[in-house]
Amino acid sequence: MVNNLIFSLREVDVRFGKKEIFNNLNLNIHQGDLIALIGKNGVGKTTLMNIINEKQDLDRGEVWKYPNLKVSYFSQHLEINNDHTISNELLSVLKSEDEKYKIDIYCSHLNLNKDEKILNLSGGQKRKIGLAKSLIPDSDIILLDEPTNHLDLECIEWLEQHLKTIKKVIICVSHDRFFLSNFTNKVFWLDRGNLKVSPSGFKNFEQWSDELLDQEYRELKNRKQFVNLEVEWANRGVKARVKRNMKRLERAKELKAKLEKDESSYRSAIKLIKPKALKSIKDNSKFVAEFFKATIKYPYQKNNVLENISIKISKHDRIGLIGKNGTGKSTFLKTLIGEIHPIFGSIKVKRNLEFSYFDQLRIDLNETKSLKDVLVPNGGDYLKVQGKDRHVCSYLKDFQFNPKRVGDSIKSLSGGQQNRLLLAKVLSNPKSGLILDEPTNDLDLETLDLLTEMLSNYKGTLLLVSHDRDFLDQTVNKILFFEENGKVSLYLGGYSDFLNHQNTNSNSNIKKKDKSYEKKLNKNNKLSYKYQFELENIPKEISLLQEKITDIKNELKDSNLYLNNFDHFSSITKELLEIELLLEKKEIRWLELMEMQEATLFNK
Repeated sequence: MVNNLIFSLREVDVRFGKKEIFNNLNLNIHQGDLIALIGKNGVGKTTLMNIINEKQDLDRGEVWKYPNLKVSYFSQHLEINNDHTISNELLSVLKSEDEKYKIDIYCSHLNLNKDEKILNLSGGQKRKIGLAKSLIPDSDIILLDEPTNHLDLECIEWLEQHLKTIKKVIICVSHDRFFLSNFTNKVFWLDRGNLKVSPSGFKNFEQWSDELLDQEYRELKNRKQFVNLEVEWANRGVKARVKRNMKRLERAKELKAKLEKDESSYRSAIKLIKPKALKSIKDNSKFVAEFFKATIKYPYQKNNVLENISIKISKHDRIGLIGKNGTGKSTFLKTLIGEIHPIFGSIKVKRNLEFSYFDQLRIDLNETKSLKDVLVPNGGDYLKVQGKDRHVCSYLKDFQFNPKRVGDSIKSLSGGQQNRLLLAKVLSNPKSGLILDEPTNDLDLETLDLLTEMLSNYKGTLLLVSHDRDFLDQTVNKILFFEENGKVSLYLGGYSDFLNHQNTNSNSNIKKKDKSYEKKLNKNNKLSYKYQFELENIPKEISLLQEKITDIKNELKDSNLYLNNFDHFSSITKELLEIELLLEKKEIRWLELMEMQEATLFNK
């Protein structure tokens, strides 16, 4: 049942050497919890996940869990056999031959070819495999560490719905605010050694955390008034050399020191404040780049990637590029910077437009260099950051680096750390044009807020590829949508504006398809015979489809089917996906017709 306790920590302490991670930590996890795990780097998010996954010992405290509790973990450190095919790797997490059909379903939703060898895959594709491995098993708790990295919007939206429907406890670390807002119902906020729990999900996190910080500020203010009075009184009375007064002075000094420490802690907590949404920019400047009826493809490819596109880019445009993987976003950017040329049509770029390029593949990073070498290649301790002198150590701290690591080699950094370093380099002194290809991967919320703030202060032309919808809303004023047919469409506003436009068009298309709502009714304000007949028969069709789904699932339970008759297995798995899709369409259509029927009754 929902809200039944399945996991609990009591008075838990964890230390790494001299560093205290948790002190007297208490938490409860219940059935039905969909938890956003929030906190700055180093506060213990990974440690907490490892405790739940029984990979971290405690220095003190108790762990209680429901008997036979099963946990799966999608972490940043993937354990994948490169010699396997995708199918073989996913088979390794199945407990029963009856579940083999799940492989086809997850591969379909994550756009993976199950017969592909893992050795030939990109890092992003391998992460998709790791994600599937955590979702396929029949686990009670699923731990997810940045699951949306390298997923396109379609996959992210599917994952949101999937996590809400699988009826498992989910604990998720993510920088994607939109994603967390859409499926979580609880927040675990690790803040300065304390666990704070919100029962209303991430959609209300900003307001809830602001209220907690405001309350803390008021308490600090009251304490400060008291401490100042106490210090003043003790200083006046100490001349009498009375022992009682001396003790009171010492206590006042202790209170003041504790207050200063807590004030410093509070300032650290509110250092990065989430920037407000970007306001629309009225720009009357001339175009700095123009695609005119351009058709583009890579030299080694047969088919065109982009067909007959005409796009104009202005000086102060802040454009978000969205679309499925493989629809031409990177191709468009490489054409803009001159690495690829149109086979038909033309592209014109203003002479003085130069681009700083953040490439998610990190090809510009030399692994033999140090962090300092990357930021100040000509030597010295200072660099220009958007026109101001900054010490290299201070600037690295903005991107969550320990200043002691300034001399470490790039090779010693994780993929996420390399991403942060490359961002620091690109954003320190960007050119008149800035291209960022998936810059939010592997960033925590604080670094993401810093990136958002820096981009809001950037005055040049910005082109941004991202699947982080909230980030797009905060940073861009136009959306360039790449479709699978090679077409590209431009929309004004951020991602939410694009989504509203799509929904409006969708509703408009439905009305066009059905001609008009009124025409579905006859003169007597009744459903026409055609629609009445459809309404009466759809339940039968839905029932038959449900029976067919049950039959196929029963057939897939045959443990020998996959090995003995793979062609049939593959065929019915594909059929299952098609029927499930058709069932969804029939159910939506039935609801539409029911609403029409209700409207006729209302009109009477």
